[in-house]
Amino acid sequence: MTAAWDAGWNPAWDPYQYLLLMGACLLITLPLELFLAAGVYRRPRRLIAALLPVVVLFSAWDVLGIVRGHWWYSPRFTTGWLIPIIDMPIEELVFFVVVPLCGLLTYGAVGTVLRLGSRLRRREVDADA
Repeated sequence: MTAAWDAGWNPAWDPYQYLLLMGACLLITLPLELFLAAGVYRRPRRLIAALLPVVVLFSAWDVLGIVRGHWWYSPRFTTGWLIPIIDMPIEELVFFVVVPLCGLLTYGAVGTVLRLGSRLRRREVDADA
């Protein structure tokens, strides 16, 4: 790391970097729901149906990777909070929820923008006719 980075960052925050990053992802994509009507949070059943298979599949894969020693998590950048029984860092569960959620928000917002663009083009064609 550079001296400038070291001077501006308090190492006491290091264990929370992963969770802070996930929180930032949610904050950055929140306007997609609020201003572009992505419709993700307004349909909780569909959201759960979309997230549940991803969370289950990738959590199982993650735990298998941990158990087999394929990967591990730096105690410096994780809180040390583990999900009981499966001993998976809480940050991983948060990741498996947040990243697909941000993807769904983006997908929904793109759909909204495309529909609005299509309506505007139709109005222009109708006005020219």
